[in-house]
Amino acid sequence: MNKKEFVDSIRKEAEGYFQRGEFFCSESVVYTINKLLGSPYNEDVVRLASAFPIGMGKSGCLCGAVSGGAMALGMAYGRKLGEPMNEKMFPVSAELHNHIKDMYKSTCCRVLVKNYDFGSPERKAHCVKITGEVAAWIAEKLLEDPEMASRIESINNLEEENE
Repeated sequence: MNKKEFVDSIRKEAEGYFQRGEFFCSESVVYTINKLLGSPYNEDVVRLASAFPIGMGKSGCLCGAVSGGAMALGMAYGRKLGEPMNEKMFPVSAELHNHIKDMYKSTCCRVLVKNYDFGSPERKAHCVKITGEVAAWIAEKLLEDPEMASRIESINNLEEENE
């Protein structure tokens, strides 16, 4: 599988968890990216993302998929007590925020879903799409980072793309 196909499979995986009702947006992103990274955290890590759906506990604030994406980036670039901040952490997190804002004109859940009846299949499909976009964007960014790409490629048997 080439990188484009691989990134698309990450998008579909995250979307699938949400679409099937196994996870909400933030949980889907965290679970999918943890798997992408070779599960450096046990599956309980998804619990950290459970407070973020529907704009942080149904408050309608920051999109849960974006929140989950920021947590997922922390899995890749975060630090432990006593370690310096990884210089990639803040810029890549801000890039995620800006990517979604550029694409959807907001990162606020209530703004993103304002034109939908909350219980409608159309609103869920819209949120599933955003969830997939966040997961795919993160996968793409991680594959652009030589250190992360090497790790991901060895874990996932990803072929080099011949263009």
